[in-house]
Amino acid sequence: TEKIDLIFLDIHLPKISGIDFLKAVPNHPSVILTTAFSDYALESYEYNVVDYLLKPFSFQRFIQAVSKLSSIQTTSNPKLTTQNSKELNETIFIKSGYEHIKIIVSDIIFIKSDTDYTEIVTTQKKYLSTNSLKYWLDKLTNKHFYRIHKSYIINTQHLIKISSNLVYLPNITVPIGRAYKEIFISTYLK
Repeated sequence: TEKIDLIFLDIHLPKISGIDFLKAVPNHPSVILTTAFSDYALESYEYNVVDYLLKPFSFQRFIQAVSKLSSIQTTSNPKLTTQNSKELNETIFIKSGYEHIKIIVSDIIFIKSDTDYTEIVTTQKKYLSTNSLKYWLDKLTNKHFYRIHKSYIINTQHLIKISSNLVYLPNITVPIGRAYKEIFISTYLK
């Protein structure tokens, strides 16, 4: 009868797996998976889990997982529409070296191409990926991402101002390429 804020869910349950439980409950509340098996980590993020705690975990790691939930709730605004709320919590995985790192799409400020790799700059950190700029443009179907230069994709949610051939983002100024300027200006400023 009460609203559930968070579920701590084990993968191996007596009659049903935690993953099967997530599949069966389409609009489940926030979930932090707790398990001794790392095999399901990637699959679990398909069900929008907050975090994945590998047993045995420390109290500090537990606090870190719960803090992720509060930061997600802090960034969500109840006045947002369902679509905007969905965009705010949309996540992707970035393959960086041997790791797959989950990031919130709206945290991406810009993506820069440097010959053999791309640099994904978020509000928290920078990540390097071997994927091309075109790959990221195809993957980021969110309407806030624009390619404004042969080497840059920007997230207009972080745009501060446009001046002449420059876009101002937090802590960086990005040039607008001649080939991209007309389309960007006419689409973004319409």
